[in-house]
Amino acid sequence: MTITTTRDADEARVGLTALYREVRDLTEELAAPLAPEDQQVQSMPDVSPTKWHRAHTTWFFETFVLEPDVPGYRTFDPRFCFFFNSYYEAVGRRQSRPERGLITRPGVVEVAAYRRHVDDAMRTLLEHADDATLTRIEDRVVLGLHHEQQHQELLLMDIKHVFSRNAFDATYREAPFRPPVATRPLEWVDLDGGLVEIGHDGNGFSFDNETPRHDVMLQPFRLADRLVTAGEWLEFIDDDGYRRPELWLSDGWATVQANRWDSPLYWQCDGSEWSLLTLHGRRPVDPDEPVAHVSHYEADAFAHWAGKRLPTEFEWEHAARTATTTATTTTGRFLPCRNITDAVLHPVTADTGAGLRQLYGDAWEWTRSAYLPYPRFVPAEGAIGEYNGKFMSNQMVLRGGACVTPDGHVRHTYRNFFPPASRWMFGGLRLAADT
Repeated sequence: MTITTTRDADEARVGLTALYREVRDLTEELAAPLAPEDQQVQSMPDVSPTKWHRAHTTWFFETFVLEPDVPGYRTFDPRFCFFFNSYYEAVGRRQSRPERGLITRPGVVEVAAYRRHVDDAMRTLLEHADDATLTRIEDRVVLGLHHEQQHQELLLMDIKHVFSRNAFDATYREAPFRPPVATRPLEWVDLDGGLVEIGHDGNGFSFDNETPRHDVMLQPFRLADRLVTAGEWLEFIDDDGYRRPELWLSDGWATVQANRWDSPLYWQCDGSEWSLLTLHGRRPVDPDEPVAHVSHYEADAFAHWAGKRLPTEFEWEHAARTATTTATTTTGRFLPCRNITDAVLHPVTADTGAGLRQLYGDAWEWTRSAYLPYPRFVPAEGAIGEYNGKFMSNQMVLRGGACVTPDGHVRHTYRNFFPPASRWMFGGLRLAADT
């Protein structure tokens, strides 16, 4: 959004203030079902405590908006920069990521006070800033809100892993009633290749890793019309998919052996019955719903077993652009931004529409593309430039969003990325093939 007139500034001020309040309120609503003890636990190095997510997203606004742009702003507690800085080397020293669970103080009560302190200052700034100041801070505020939405998804991913380590399979929220739906057999959608444009066009918000826009040559290809289901994954398991080295990348096979994987994360077999842990508790595996919590290694092995492959991120984006026609048409099953009590926090069966389904929401889709900079990519100057560029190594790209991704957060150019062995995110897959 660009501010050019006083009227535009007034509209921007009202819209930005409302958006700020909506995003910040959702974080608190997500944390509300959790006891202070829940919010303290770090179940593995990749997981951050809920309390830390609430504080870190607050630190972002304090550090990158309030301190540089509000004369006389009173920092809540100077020590919080050490506790709640994530990876911004330019800002200073920080708590080691694997040791975030050791931050017992400040506690949940102090973190809530920290959020109130920063929110009060941010509301005052947004409501009373002059036009020049609003123009100067707007992009950083919007970036901070999208950053907080990323942490809202992480909060749910992380607390699910925390609960999985509880001997009694703790439940985050009770599941809303949803009648069972049968999925239809997989079909294929053919797509033309050619010289296609990839990347964000600059209209609206995007992260820097979605740019610059550039041309990519694609060969004709086909995509499965829906995500791979849990029932199809059970066939892979039954055909010894986890015990056949010829299906796996070398690093993937070593990872399977080292960790003794024999199913997706959160699955459990009691005799002949498979169950899985969801944020709504443990229940039997539904063969019609999309499989989730599989690594890139597992997704690649399944595709090999099926005689197919994973799509490249460029094929996925071209298909999504072709199917949706606009960057803002991202209809899917996402985390609602308000009134989340009835939200289904697990992938569900694809609808019965024609063409490509489940492009957005339900489960992130692994691609075969390494996370690398686009041609002519240049990170932003200063600490903000550390947001995405420094991770462009040893990661794989996922596209499309998941059931725990806040609604309105993703675009068809959005690039998520994780190491290939990661499974605690809501990662699924869609098959691709050459034509």
